[in-house]
Amino acid sequence: MEQKKVLIIDDDARNIFALKAVLRSRGISCISASTGAEGLALLEGVHEVGVVLMDIMMPDMDGYETIAALRAKEGESHLPIIAVTAKAMVGDREKCLEAGADDYISKPVDVDVLLSQLHQYLFV
Repeated sequence: MEQKKVLIIDDDARNIFALKAVLRSRGISCISASTGAEGLALLEGVHEVGVVLMDIMMPDMDGYETIAALRAKEGESHLPIIAVTAKAMVGDREKCLEAGADDYISKPVDVDVLLSQLHQYLFV
């Protein structure tokens, strides 16, 4: 059975680069999108995505809107989403989970925590 991919949706190319480098060094395949709309479109053609790392603070379509759109898509509504945000304010975790994310991690990302979260979704 082939391992599922991680879809990174983030408007900052540096974040995508860093996350891809960490994940690939651990043997985890990933693809990326720089906007929420691009990420949703990418999911139309890529069916081996096992989890989404969703940046919350993006222009145009933010992470909350993208999560809502993803949850409304037939066939993708149960795809695990880990919200990733630099805000890290009190209540952010709860707000992300209420919006439909399955998990939450703040930036700067703790690699060990991220890998633990991904493990529960990719290797079940």
